[in-house]
Amino acid sequence: MDKIEITVSGYEVREKTATKSGNSCHVLLPQDWIGKRVKIILLDPVEDKKE
Repeated sequence: MDKIEITVSGYEVREKTATKSGNSCHVLLPQDWIGKRVKIILLDPVEDKKE
């Protein structure tokens, strides 16, 4: 996975760790963000799965 540069304008930044939720993951954010648009940016590389 190659790193890319992303420029985003917004109102607040939170750095969180995604946690397991079933066979997916989730990130908890403040309740007053409900219904607002957010962008999630992967900061750590994901290892390629080899079969």
